[in-house]
Amino acid sequence: MIRRILLGLLVVLVAAGTWAWFNKSTVLLFAASHMGKHEIAPHRDVVWQKGPASPAVPADKRPPNIVFILADDLGINDISTFGGGVAGGKVPTPNIDRLAAEGAIYSQAYAGTASCAPSRAMILTGRYPTRTGFEFTPTPDGMGRIVKALSDEMDSGLPPVTYLDAAVEGAPDFDGQGLPGSERTIAEILKPAGYHSVHIGKWHLGDGPEFSANAQGFDESLLMASAMHLPEDDPNVVNAKVDFDPIDKFLWARMQFATSYNGGKWFKPGGYLADYWTDEAIKVIEANRNRPFFLYLAHWNVHTPLQATRADYDAVGDIKPHRLRVYAAMVRALDRSVGRIMQSLKDQGLDDNTIIVFSSDNGGAGYIGLPQVNAPYRGWKLTLFEGGIRVPMFVRWPGRVKPGTRVDTPVAHIDLMPTFARAGGAKLPADLEIDGVDLLGDDPANPVGQRPDDAIFWQSAYYRVVRQGDWKLQVTERPRKTWLFNLKDDPTEQRDLAAANPTKVAELKALLARHQQGARKPLYPHTIEAPVAIDKPLGVKFRKGDALIYWPN
Repeated sequence: MIRRILLGLLVVLVAAGTWAWFNKSTVLLFAASHMGKHEIAPHRDVVWQKGPASPAVPADKRPPNIVFILADDLGINDISTFGGGVAGGKVPTPNIDRLAAEGAIYSQAYAGTASCAPSRAMILTGRYPTRTGFEFTPTPDGMGRIVKALSDEMDSGLPPVTYLDAAVEGAPDFDGQGLPGSERTIAEILKPAGYHSVHIGKWHLGDGPEFSANAQGFDESLLMASAMHLPEDDPNVVNAKVDFDPIDKFLWARMQFATSYNGGKWFKPGGYLADYWTDEAIKVIEANRNRPFFLYLAHWNVHTPLQATRADYDAVGDIKPHRLRVYAAMVRALDRSVGRIMQSLKDQGLDDNTIIVFSSDNGGAGYIGLPQVNAPYRGWKLTLFEGGIRVPMFVRWPGRVKPGTRVDTPVAHIDLMPTFARAGGAKLPADLEIDGVDLLGDDPANPVGQRPDDAIFWQSAYYRVVRQGDWKLQVTERPRKTWLFNLKDDPTEQRDLAAANPTKVAELKALLARHQQGARKPLYPHTIEAPVAIDKPLGVKFRKGDALIYWPN
């Protein structure tokens, strides 16, 4: 009898193991869905701190308010200002277009890098990773292993993802990864000048006590605590899952719909994130109308998971494929947010003395499988080709920035911190080395400050890039490759001039080497190296001979 029971148990175990082996994705996603789940309280109203009931001085005599609106993974071709627009122009962005038209368009603006967190750190500090050490995006514990395993099961044609077990063993856990508290953000710099600073939305610069928005100088923070735009089963949501993307699968399994205020308990947001955060941003503007404020509105749109409201989905019309229609609806919601913020400032009598800046943290992502988001540029998020780092940068400041201004000088996210500081009358500490320059110079012939060597740098581990003037050099170890492009003649990086210009390659490599002299090592090692096709979005079969790079993170 005992033998029969044991034999039966053995058969069950073998069957279960066999099923698990052939259904690894299901097992992994089940595990992810039970990792680190938080209890989420019902929605509650945020009680924002109120400024003085009446102004000490008229609004036009105070330092300017500063509103910085940051999109997530927005492609340069998603904005109709540049002649494009989602789905071949079917979904224009009239509010973002108006913001651009009423101020300055920086036609050659660059993200800090081709991924979200390091770009955000460079925006807030004005400093490169060579100074801060914040070079790689923090990722939830276990995510790398799961993403690799899911990727290995997919038939994309790409080489396998590399997972660096030794690096993982030496790295801090998720709560230990973040922008060091010793760094000084623009919120901290503006404080002595009398600014009240508020963060709303995505943070992604660390979850530990040292790294939070409040710890980094923001008086108030309404945080995106997890990554769903709406619950998956919300009656007002339209979802678009990207089955060929392992990151998307992980997000749907793992993430929740939650927010928190000033580090408090998680609670349910009051609607679709882009709309809810805009509602709250308007309340912040109203509460602070009688004192200078800095509002950092960091949207989650248009980052995956792709989710839109039913109203926006219906409004954009019959667009194919389904995920493009959902994506277009997300762009519509983002554009609406910009319009509502601009209207709120006008309603409060603040628009003439408010700087509004709009940008995106990096280029559009190839892993959503939409080929035109960064057109006409090559590459995607997670590559340092123009498609991965070209971003919109629009600055509106009535009375100080002439409508219709166009600045063709290359600028970057590191320039925002010193620009905001100077505009707000805040002093940069003498001991603080800033890599960015002021974007709003007083000399019309030189509206952007001069940067050392006229060079902008990007890096993620061994993948490093410099642009000096019109020349752009890319070097990487996987594959071992050097590209040289002249962006004036070839803005879409089609003609590699490295072999024909060894002297220029040597000059720019010397610049890269000088940039690394005395550099701070990364705060934690990269643990994953992911292959990315340069010219094909995910979902289009990668073939032997197609161009690719590996992105270390």
